[in-house]
Amino acid sequence: MKELTNRADLHREDLQEALKESEARFRSIVLWSIDAIIVTDAKGKIEYMNPAAERVFNRKIETFIGKDFGMPLVNGKSTEIDIFRPGKKTGVGEMHVVETEWLNQKAHLIMIRDITEHKMLEMERVKMNKKLEQLALKDSHTGLYNHRYLKEAIEVGFSQAERQFSPFSVIMIDIDYFESINDAYGHLFGDLVLKQFAKQLKKIVRPYDIIIRYGGEEFIIIIREATRAYSVLLAQRILDKINLYNFGDGKHLVKLKLSLAVASYPEDNVPGGMDLIKLADEILNKTKEAGGNRVCSSLDIEKKSATIMQASDVQFLKEKITKLTKRANQSLIEAVFAFAKTIIVKDHYTGEHAERTVYYATEIAKELNLPKEKIELIKQATMLHDLGKVGISEEILHKNSRLNREELAEIKRHPQIGVDIIRPIQALHLIIPALLYHHERWDGKGYPNGLKKENIPLGARIVAIADVYQALVSDRPYRKAYPKRKVMEIIKKGSGTQFDPDIVKVFIKVLQRRK
Repeated sequence: MKELTNRADLHREDLQEALKESEARFRSIVLWSIDAIIVTDAKGKIEYMNPAAERVFNRKIETFIGKDFGMPLVNGKSTEIDIFRPGKKTGVGEMHVVETEWLNQKAHLIMIRDITEHKMLEMERVKMNKKLEQLALKDSHTGLYNHRYLKEAIEVGFSQAERQFSPFSVIMIDIDYFESINDAYGHLFGDLVLKQFAKQLKKIVRPYDIIIRYGGEEFIIIIREATRAYSVLLAQRILDKINLYNFGDGKHLVKLKLSLAVASYPEDNVPGGMDLIKLADEILNKTKEAGGNRVCSSLDIEKKSATIMQASDVQFLKEKITKLTKRANQSLIEAVFAFAKTIIVKDHYTGEHAERTVYYATEIAKELNLPKEKIELIKQATMLHDLGKVGISEEILHKNSRLNREELAEIKRHPQIGVDIIRPIQALHLIIPALLYHHERWDGKGYPNGLKKENIPLGARIVAIADVYQALVSDRPYRKAYPKRKVMEIIKKGSGTQFDPDIVKVFIKVLQRRK
């Protein structure tokens, strides 16, 4: 019997020891938990709180003991609660309640995790997502809405107009000859002009009109509750104001010409919003064909004839249009070249120099086996390479001594002036690079942009060597002409620094053949 008693005592001691270990383990978990752990009695009065509760609520445990928890306790329910923190901003907690038995009495075990930082991060994420959604609908350069936004905006606006029996219009805008601005001044300058153009549009239209950058230099304005008559007047006001504005920076300023097309509901009988855009696009094409820099609506566009042409009639018409187009382009180019001849009156040297330079540039192009079309472009560029001198004062052009720094800077403007003169003429756009860059050097020390090696257009490299040669063999106001043999030595010495080495070799062949 005594042995059984001893065994029972040992078993009881083991159980007590195990209980102590278990209690110590759970106490450690409760004490070191990052979550607030609160125990209340069946009536919701607080009996215990762990140290984490002090951090969560920013209050001493003693201020809570014996107080009502103050919130409904639903067994097994997880919910978000506001955490009041004296002296600090209210936080957010995630509360979980477990109903339990403690010494034959009902109690509640409450666990609260502080999720304030998590909620703030979540709110930031939501804000960021909204911002990204907005950015996805905005053109990053101009800040206007982009083409992704167009379909939604146009259909919503059109549907609303149908329901409310109200007018609805769009204006489509294209900047005429914008590519020539990029060619003449570079894409960075072109981007600046687009940004300034968008800013001016915002100033002209109503605050609630929607401006969309539809393409590179194409824009659409969505105008709610606007008749065709109102929209045409607005388009004309845009054209007038933009025509007067100077775009660019302190170094270069340009004027813009626009083609504008107006399409309106219900005047233009279209079934949907995108159909209105399609109609505006058709009107815009007709506007540009008519010469651009004007406003057109469907009233200005001639309706297609109901008569179906025979195939022979169509072919005849195509051939007629081709001939007329060629003739018109030729007349326009001849007019520009005639204008260039006026430089002879202003600067006799320039006139004679240009004619001889054309010969050498053309011969170099032929020796390089360039296609006939390229040779013709180089010939045209060489004929007009000094066109910009019409904008230089005669005092500088006729000066008998070397130019000073200011005068040299003025002379360096002539390639850009020449480009500005021909830029509005579509038929001459292909010669702009040769015209603008014929004073660049192979080593990158030329002007206006300091281009280097193959970055200099081939046409410009050819014009450059022909131009320098003819300048050196000609009498100038401040010096006599160099002998041709001396000039050949100067050209050879400039190979690889001032001139393209390959073109120098070809040019020497041309000179030797001419002997």
